[in-house]
Amino acid sequence: MRPEILNPLFADVTALPGVGPKIAPLIAKAAGPRVADVLFTLPAGLIDRRARPKLADAPFGQLATVEVTVDRHDPPRARRQPYRVICSDETGFLTLVFFHPKEDYLRRALPEGTRRIVSGRIEEYGGVRQMTHPDHIVDPEKAGDMPLIEPVYPLTAGLSNTLMRKAVRAALARAPVVPEWQDAAWLARRGWPGWREALRAVHAPETPDALAPTRPERQRLAYDELLANQLALALIRRARIKSAGRPVRGDGRLRALAAKALPFALTGDQRRALEEILADMAAPERMVRLVQGDVGSGKTVVALLAMLNAVEAGAQAAMMAPTEILARQHLESCAPVCAAAGVAVDMLTGRDKGAAREEKLARLASGEIQILFGTHALFQESVAFRDLALVVVDEQHRFGVHQRMALAQKGPRPDMLVMTATPIPRTLALTAYGDMDASLIREKPPGRKPVLTRTIPVERLQEVVAAVRRAADAGEQIYWVCPLVEESDALDLVAAEERHEALKPHLGERVGLVHGRMSAAEKDAVMEAFYEGRLSVLVATTVIEVGVNAPNATIMVVEHAERFGLAQLHQLRGRVGRGDRRAVCLLLYQGPLGETAKARLKILRETDDGFRIAEEDLRLRGAGDLLGAAQSGFPQFRIADLAAHGELLAAARDDARLVVEKDPDLKSARGAALRVLLYLFSRDDAVRLLRAG
Repeated sequence: MRPEILNPLFADVTALPGVGPKIAPLIAKAAGPRVADVLFTLPAGLIDRRARPKLADAPFGQLATVEVTVDRHDPPRARRQPYRVICSDETGFLTLVFFHPKEDYLRRALPEGTRRIVSGRIEEYGGVRQMTHPDHIVDPEKAGDMPLIEPVYPLTAGLSNTLMRKAVRAALARAPVVPEWQDAAWLARRGWPGWREALRAVHAPETPDALAPTRPERQRLAYDELLANQLALALIRRARIKSAGRPVRGDGRLRALAAKALPFALTGDQRRALEEILADMAAPERMVRLVQGDVGSGKTVVALLAMLNAVEAGAQAAMMAPTEILARQHLESCAPVCAAAGVAVDMLTGRDKGAAREEKLARLASGEIQILFGTHALFQESVAFRDLALVVVDEQHRFGVHQRMALAQKGPRPDMLVMTATPIPRTLALTAYGDMDASLIREKPPGRKPVLTRTIPVERLQEVVAAVRRAADAGEQIYWVCPLVEESDALDLVAAEERHEALKPHLGERVGLVHGRMSAAEKDAVMEAFYEGRLSVLVATTVIEVGVNAPNATIMVVEHAERFGLAQLHQLRGRVGRGDRRAVCLLLYQGPLGETAKARLKILRETDDGFRIAEEDLRLRGAGDLLGAAQSGFPQFRIADLAAHGELLAAARDDARLVVEKDPDLKSARGAALRVLLYLFSRDDAVRLLRAG
């Protein structure tokens, strides 16, 4: 049960005074539906009204606080026109603009001939300096009524900063006195305030510096959030280790036959990763290990040898991929090696129906199928293995800890190997995969040529189209990636559908289109046509980021490359150059480029080391949108900023590990306080694990 002292924070935002049914949905959209969400929505900026520039010195497009004389009121002559109030000082004029106002209110607030302080954004409209709906209108004699420094919060349409500030003040009043969950010596050493003091301080910044993530109050709250994350993962890890697995030890005969059938020798990193996996499988505890390897580093071979180890021990193995086409590619690349070793493999997807499916399930249940490839269909209730000892999950950065825990319920505690081709910065990996051991494969297999990367301004588009047509005529295949599905007024980006239509006159029916709004079957059909060489060009959104392995694909064109993250661009680049021909990645950009976009494109030209690229991406963009919202396995932090708080994350991990070693059931005084922390940051699952023993 959630501790009672937290109930005021888990109430709906309508519990806050002044937040009724109209305002509540807006606050929920900007911050979240609960009082705690409002508390954890920190100011993003600051309005400083201490300066009083003259009108001539007040810059356009910025908030300004000016003292003016009210010259005259100019009510609208027609219904749709705004109400204007003309004001001035000795350096110029300012028009205050109001839509749908009450005239009697305006005449009371702005009497003609009086001095008033007005604060708001000054814009230029038709050669006239104007301010629409000032935030404050104050008599100079009552200047103290206007807040001189005001925090600015993330907002949504219809929600003003004034309303949000009132909600935050009311939420702060509900913040309870909580037991101190931090170690006293650690708090003293860092010079951090208590929890409530820290909250009050972050919501009352006095200077722009007070918004910095390095401030003691901000660090304190960030550390609380990181500790909740790391403690939950440590408890999940402990629960997993406590749950017995079984030792799985093969004799190496099938692996030896497979090694002979492979056209290359394993790299040092592949051998090391395999040794770590085999040691885990031989241990009595259940294995959950992450294999992180760059695009094309040979993770699948390592996974196959691990699966053969399970088969040598008389058991079965399964490999699950996110799409049917990927599952089929894994099967096709592994089948010749398995045939050489005399191991029976098959594939199961949602497409299998009727008698054929039943026959496959019977062969699986009898143990005749030794390694099964497939999609999520592998884990449907009707699918029964004779003896499943190892599950390999491909590209599962899209699944979080909870899904991994759910998969673990299948079969008699099988070992689990999770593979990702997305190089993840160490700090981010700790927050998402802290419950797992990790193996890194950094080396590329010998002979793999780096992809030539070029940045090209969008003005040279026709040259790129001509080059693509020449390559297609020569039998090469091309990916063309766009950031949107269809034309949008909001963003001047070329949509995938529009680009598909524009390329058709040059390439006819050889151009295919694939995007996220298509059904899985439609996407698979187009990707299969490309994979089999029936299409020369595949126009796509980023759905192909993790996808088809087409050996003939030699050119990757990314349109509006400045809009993509580094890690994403690196993933896309990795889709080409998988055969023996030289590959090229053309990054089309719309100038002028900002500093971050310039830095991003420069790094891509300089290196193809995915791990370095991932660290740079974290530094340039912050963790929030590093991998995009779709990659839901990563926790969304409200306060912690991994780019700024990486050192705190490492400390939180060590702290959590010590807590679980000394007080695994959180029974001590600090343990009880830490339970409150876990509930505060909605890490209830970890507390449920404690109760389940």
